[in-house]
Amino acid sequence: MDTIKQLQWRYATKKFNTEKKLSEEKLNLIKQAFNLTATSYGLQTIKLVVVKDPETRQSLVKASFNQKQVVDASHLLVICVQTDITSTDIDNYYKNIKGIRQTSETILKPYREDLVNMMSNKTIDQRLQWSANQAYIALGNLMTVCAMEGIDSCPMEGFIPQEYDRILDLEKQGLKSVLLLPIGYRADDDMFSTFKKVRRPLSEAIIEL
Repeated sequence: MDTIKQLQWRYATKKFNTEKKLSEEKLNLIKQAFNLTATSYGLQTIKLVVVKDPETRQSLVKASFNQKQVVDASHLLVICVQTDITSTDIDNYYKNIKGIRQTSETILKPYREDLVNMMSNKTIDQRLQWSANQAYIALGNLMTVCAMEGIDSCPMEGFIPQEYDRILDLEKQGLKSVLLLPIGYRADDDMFSTFKKVRRPLSEAIIEL
C-alpha cells in the first residue's frame, strides 16, 4: 500500500454515509491499534469509549455544537483520560510488566519508585495535562491507521467535555473526555473530499541538520 497516497486521501470528513458501517473486523482492528498506541512510560492513562448506540449519539449532538458527524458516522470514538493517576495505577502497571516479561522485582523497583515520585510531584491539573498529551498521540495513531485501512475519520476538539462526561457517565468510571473521532465512510456528496490538500512545501516544513 502507498502510505503517502493514503495520507493524501485522508481528510477531516464532514459528511458520512449513514448507511455504510464498519465491519466488526475493522472495528476490532481500531480497538487494537488504540491499545498499541505509544504512551509515556507505557502507563496508558487513557481509555477509548466506542459509542455505537444511535440514541446515545443523538443526545451528544447538542454538546458537539450540532456537528452531525457524531451521529452520522458509523461509530463515535471518545478518547478519555483518567481523572487522576495514583500510586496504585503505577503499581498495577509494573505488576503487568512483571507478569508478561518475568522481569525481576529488583530491576523494576527503582523505576516504579521514580515514576511514583514524579507523579506525586505534579498537581492534579498537571497529571491531567500529562494524560491529555497521551490522548493526542492516540488520536494521531488512530487517524493514520484509519487512513491506511480506507476508513474515514474526523478529529474533533469542538465539543463540551462536561456534557459528554455527564451523558456517558464517565465521572463514575474515573474518566474525562478529551477528544472525539467519528469514524466510518465518506458520503458521495461530501464536497470536502475533492478539495486539494493545502500544505507548506517540504522545504518550509522540514529542517535538516
